Amino acid sequence: MQSGLPSELQTKLHVGIIMDGNGRWAIRRRMSRLRGHEAGVEAIRRVVEAAPKQGVGTLTLYAFSSDNWRRPKAEVSALMSLLRFYLASEVEALVRNGVRLTVIGRRDRLPAGIAEAIGRAEAATAGGETLNLRIAVDYSARDAILNAVARAASLGGLTRENFSDLVTGEAGLRDVDLVIRTSGEKRLSDFLLWESAYAELHFTDRMWPDFGEEDLREALTAFHGRERRFGGLQPEALEPQGEPALSA
Repeated sequence: MQSGLPSELQTKLHVGIIMDGNGRWAIRRRMSRLRGHEAGVEAIRRVVEAAPKQGVGTLTLYAFSSDNWRRPKAEVSALMSLLRFYLASEVEALVRNGVRLTVIGRRDRLPAGIAEAIGRAEAATAGGETLNLRIAVDYSARDAILNAVARAASLGGLTRENFSDLVTGEAGLRDVDLVIRTSGEKRLSDFLLWESAYAELHFTDRMWPDFGEEDLREALTAFHGRERRFGGLQPEALEPQGEPALSA
């Protein structure tokens, strides 16, 4: 299990994004689906740069679900090549910008060499204190919970907090504050189910390749305008009400 985040990042927002719509974006432009995924990588760069400036300390991006292995082999191969490219090309910029990279999900099913590339990128960026960037690859929230249950069987005095550490693989990780899904779909698709128990949800019709700084700001503005009660009541709701006024 990884060590905890710097305290400054722990106090900032945790935003999860389901990056959806790459293929449809490309098809509407009469391009290959691969071109849509390539444009999606550019959107990742924009959002990673914008997130710290908007009060985000942890950013979790859903890149490839465990169910995505069902896609055509050519598309899966292209996605894995893009992941390999991202790991090789972005590390220098991530280090320069203080971004700590972690990849969550299974690694045993990834093509040869990618797991090792992930390890090198994580080691190189481990000192980042500006943004905690987590990319979910071959990831299933339900599998993460099941695996945590199996590991928890040998522990005594289990609490929500230490079980959360087992689910996330990261000690003291803040629960998700906001989940954003692009492209108009309105479902969680097995993404961060435990961590998002009280997350606010924001759905946008914007396709992921078109998503940028202003879209992130719009989602966060809407988030800050919501009342989060976590099952309780706001203080003013607990105050005794005055006597009702009598009709004239």
